[in-house]
Amino acid sequence: MLAEIMILVPSIARFREDYLQLRLEKAQIASLALLTTDGTISPQLEKELLDNAGVYNVVLRRDAVRQLVLSSPIPLPIDATYDLRTVSHAGLIRDAMAEFFDPELRVIRVIGSPVEQGGDLIEVAMSTGPLRAEMLEYSRRILAISAAISIVTAAILFIAVQKLMVVPIRRVVSHIAAYSEAPEDARRLIAPRSGVREIREAEDALKSMQTQLTSALRQKQRLAQLGSAVAKISHDLRNILTSAQLFADRIGDSADPVVSRAAPKLLNSISRAVSLCETTLAFGKAEEPPPTLARFSLRTLVDEVLEAEIPDQSAITPVLDVPAGVMIRADHEQIYRVLSNLIRNARQAIEATGEPGNIEIAGGEADDEWWIRVGDTGPGLPPKAREHLFTAFQGGARKGGSGLGLAIASELIRGHGGNLELLDSGETGSEFLIRLPKSENMGEV
Repeated sequence: MLAEIMILVPSIARFREDYLQLRLEKAQIASLALLTTDGTISPQLEKELLDNAGVYNVVLRRDAVRQLVLSSPIPLPIDATYDLRTVSHAGLIRDAMAEFFDPELRVIRVIGSPVEQGGDLIEVAMSTGPLRAEMLEYSRRILAISAAISIVTAAILFIAVQKLMVVPIRRVVSHIAAYSEAPEDARRLIAPRSGVREIREAEDALKSMQTQLTSALRQKQRLAQLGSAVAKISHDLRNILTSAQLFADRIGDSADPVVSRAAPKLLNSISRAVSLCETTLAFGKAEEPPPTLARFSLRTLVDEVLEAEIPDQSAITPVLDVPAGVMIRADHEQIYRVLSNLIRNARQAIEATGEPGNIEIAGGEADDEWWIRVGDTGPGLPPKAREHLFTAFQGGARKGGSGLGLAIASELIRGHGGNLELLDSGETGSEFLIRLPKSENMGEV
């Protein structure tokens, strides 16, 4: 509508100017009939000339002489005078709008310059009735043409919007609905093909999201199946280890000194294996038993883990920096599992290089927490393993590794209200830090 107004208003002003200029030209032509005679014409011819020009009288000034060339009775007094020689564009628009919206019949005087140097000035008196009627008819034609153009434009725009936007959006919506019915079906992934850049980007993003979601669902399904299998294996293995534990108890009664020294270690190992099977069953149910807190010596625990994880003939040297007097309050068995996982991973990383190395274990306490640091001189963790370090089945650092050990260790430490973090990993080795709060309420940390 704004564009229509900006086009229509100047067009009406230009039409009015052309109309008045045409009246002046016709009046000048009518006056030539008098100038070519001896100065007298019949009243009937004079009226015919004025009617043909659409004016009441004609005044022509030539050679500084102003002469009333043609005249007839004027029904009303002259209401306004318009000089087309000096009027501005804004003045034309103002005068045109004033006449367009004024239905009252008036008589106006119009002044202009004669064509072909036919004099110095020409002026006529005319009625505004025919002028306003012509202006209204012209505006109706302009509006009709504009309406037709608008309808055609709207139809083209509607078809373009339907083809370029509505149809691609409906396609995206239909793909979302179809994908939601069976997200595991890779055949229902959207294939981006829209020609509109923004919709094509939305299709690309939707395809990426669908691909990731389908992959995640498949992985979770495989993990669920694997978890079910592990639970079954752990259940049967627990039964086997329980039987082995009974036989180990009998071996402990042997009089052989070598057997009597090895039997307690064998019993402890079998007990931990049974406990691990039970914990694996609980982990398969997404449940980890709450820690049973008790005070014990950190140095004694570290010695037990090193004795179980590092053989006497190993090329790996443990380096301890754990004061004997550090007593921590935690679940003994769960912290044993955490340290066992960390030290086992460090040992396997060093053994993979084929070179001797060190495993450093340090521990201590601060005002509000206990801390344990485990480092090694291995090759460090690959970037992919660092991205999902504490995610089960995704953070494996070695070939064939599942990454379950670090995921369980992190969960056990979180169960104590603490956290397990990777301090550093590079070509000179890796270093993990365990923080255990001293607060009685684990939720406060």
